[in-house]
Amino acid sequence: MTEEFSSESEIEEEELYEHYKFKADPGQEIIRIDKFLIDRVPNTSRNKIQCSAKNGNIHVNGKAVKQNYKVKPSDEIAIVLPYPVREIKLIPQDIPIEITYEDEDLLVVNKPSNMVVHPGYGNYKDTLVNALVYHIDNLPKPPSDYFGRPGLVHRIDKHTTGLLVVAKTEMALTHLAKQFFDRTTNRHYYALVWGDLKENATITGNVGRSLKNRKVMTVFPNGDYGKHAVTHYKILERFGYVTLVECKLETGRTHQIRAHFQHIGNPLFNDHEYGGNKILKGTISTLYKRFVENCFELLPGQALHAKTLGFVQPTSKQQLSFDSELPSSFNELLSRWRNYSVSN
Repeated sequence: MTEEFSSESEIEEEELYEHYKFKADPGQEIIRIDKFLIDRVPNTSRNKIQCSAKNGNIHVNGKAVKQNYKVKPSDEIAIVLPYPVREIKLIPQDIPIEITYEDEDLLVVNKPSNMVVHPGYGNYKDTLVNALVYHIDNLPKPPSDYFGRPGLVHRIDKHTTGLLVVAKTEMALTHLAKQFFDRTTNRHYYALVWGDLKENATITGNVGRSLKNRKVMTVFPNGDYGKHAVTHYKILERFGYVTLVECKLETGRTHQIRAHFQHIGNPLFNDHEYGGNKILKGTISTLYKRFVENCFELLPGQALHAKTLGFVQPTSKQQLSFDSELPSSFNELLSRWRNYSVSN
């Protein structure tokens, strides 16, 4: 499988956890809610439903309920569940990975560039998940509630670097899914974009798969297609022809940052799918062209890094926050533009 829309980008972040709604019939018999839901939610188990209830993911008439709640006629029921896991063989591989944090429930990984997050059909090896399966299988003391595979509630693209949280247990996966669904996590990205942006701003526009090229996403500003998406950004450093920005995601659509900045005419530097891998700003001199091409060679893809990540630990309920350094190649890219902007 090629990098374009390999498995980690085929599913939007919100679709890694599904939101179901049901209304009980007027003649509904009074039964436990876990029994009610097990007959209506596909690809699930009573354990998953009970974990959801314990984490406050099941609401009846707008209020969270426990797994022993008795469903009554005309009750309005909503549940958030992690996305059903694809039945793909996971091959453990001893691939070096940088683990920023780890406990019994979860781990936080600083993903390198040029690594797909999850295996897809025809692409079973060399992904982050392959590395995580090997790591967890070889822990001195495996997690007592480990459910057999790393649990993903969000992903980043193959060439995007930075922080990801991965669940080890069903309870942690369900708890994290609710946080991402409720948008209570804290995520910031650094991106180098084409153009001399003048002020901090917010980009709003539905993001959906392009109607012309199904391998990329596009922005539908009129809201007639795609899903609501909001990206806030602030300027960190200007280099004349490119700008370093910090992005805060209010939503987490596939390729959201990349599509949003292309939409406003400022694609990410060296973004092959969204038009940032050619010279869009600057002079026509041969020296400048050579300079930019040398900068392109520093990165295999878009200049985008998941810098910070914050969430609540599922068991202790402690707020955890993590920050990651920019990769050396990204730092070198900024250094070159910084020197160029000063000398020109």
